[in-house]
Amino acid sequence: MTEHTLRAFDVDIDAMRSSITAMGGLVERQLARAIEAVRYGDLRLVMQVLADEDEVNKLHMESDLRCNQIIAKRQPLAIDLREIIGVIHGINDLERVGDEAKKIALKAQQFEGHDLPVPIEPVLRMADLAGQMLREAIDGFVRQDATVSARLDARDDEVDALRDQLVVQLMKKMTEDHDTVSLSLAMVFVVQSIERIADHAKNLAEYVVNVVHGIDARHSSLGKAGTGAIA
Repeated sequence: MTEHTLRAFDVDIDAMRSSITAMGGLVERQLARAIEAVRYGDLRLVMQVLADEDEVNKLHMESDLRCNQIIAKRQPLAIDLREIIGVIHGINDLERVGDEAKKIALKAQQFEGHDLPVPIEPVLRMADLAGQMLREAIDGFVRQDATVSARLDARDDEVDALRDQLVVQLMKKMTEDHDTVSLSLAMVFVVQSIERIADHAKNLAEYVVNVVHGIDARHSSLGKAGTGAIA
């Protein structure tokens, strides 16, 4: 992390970085509560997820405004500018993680008083992997660790594979037992939301590669390796 001769700039940058950790902590909690709501059909957890959504949206707007104010006041260059732009992208992804957690929680309402259409274990495994990816991506963003992106690739592949397996099982369940169509379809949406959360975590890690090396990791093999640099 760079240090600046202008102390006020450092204060602004620290506040900006804090917004990532604050939003990250909230959306992690949303995901955990949403999955527990699915597991137990607990409507109290659903309401807690919805309450957190309001706070996530508030932090998103405040953080976006702060980033734009820093650009306007400080006119940053090179790595500082890339970090600010990375934060703007990152908070957008975290806000979308919150949206996906909210979708999961709302679908959980359909499971209250019903048996789940598939065993919960692979769903929990998916959610655990997505949560791990999110935590590592947030930590890597704050520490500007460009190596995290490559490490998340294998876990993202595992999430995708679990998603595919669960969708196949749920489609089969709907074909064999028409009474389960509504619950099975709700679970399809749940696993799709978990997969999207993993994708947003991966995006967050990839922004760090751009901040540190000036490389768009989404379109560069150099970005995946975490090598190469632009001042």
